[in-house]
Amino acid sequence: MTIGVSKTGLPGANTFGIALFAAVLPARESTGAMLLLLMVGDVLALLIYRRHADVRALIRLIPSVAVGLVVGVACLAVLPDVWVKRLIAILLLGLVALTLWRRRGGAEATVQAGRGTAFGYGSLGGFTTMVANAGGPVMSMYFLASRFSMTTFLGTAAWFFAVINAVKLPFSIGLGLVTLDTIAMDLLLIVPVLLGAVIGRVIVTRVSQRVFDAIVVILTVVGAVYLLF
Repeated sequence: MTIGVSKTGLPGANTFGIALFAAVLPARESTGAMLLLLMVGDVLALLIYRRHADVRALIRLIPSVAVGLVVGVACLAVLPDVWVKRLIAILLLGLVALTLWRRRGGAEATVQAGRGTAFGYGSLGGFTTMVANAGGPVMSMYFLASRFSMTTFLGTAAWFFAVINAVKLPFSIGLGLVTLDTIAMDLLLIVPVLLGAVIGRVIVTRVSQRVFDAIVVILTVVGAVYLLF
């Protein structure tokens, strides 16, 4: 359900899904199992928000995200999960602080134009989504700092993660993270994802931009603290 909610209404809400999957499955296997359900959520998000994406922002992120994905694959192959997750958490908290500082200082208008900022967020987003399916909080901070409206935020995120998760799939299969067992389990969990998508859609139509932004920040911090500890 949290996956569905995160795709259609509250980006970052799937952090709770990450926690639940990791609680009942080994960390590596939970990543593969969750990826397939995220892809189902991607389809739902595209059906609703596909026309609202900022295409220029997506194109700007391609090179950096590719770098992050490659580094993430390498880390999954050689590093223990716990150290990777702690590193992600520390970076996420730093990004939250940076984004809030930019907004308070009136610097948010320069975020989209800065190639260095796009590269930093994009590479970290690619890395975090590969190693822990935790790219949502990172990219939420980038889209939030870019001052996207709710629909543009959700549309850009929908296209971003639909493409990224499709690219991740063959790597996850090659690393043994996606198996026939995880596919069978995920078939039973599609209905809750659909229900969560409906709930998310209702939520986003009833909250203001200010509340939406605040929820994104709070969920990002919660996600970072979870990964840290």
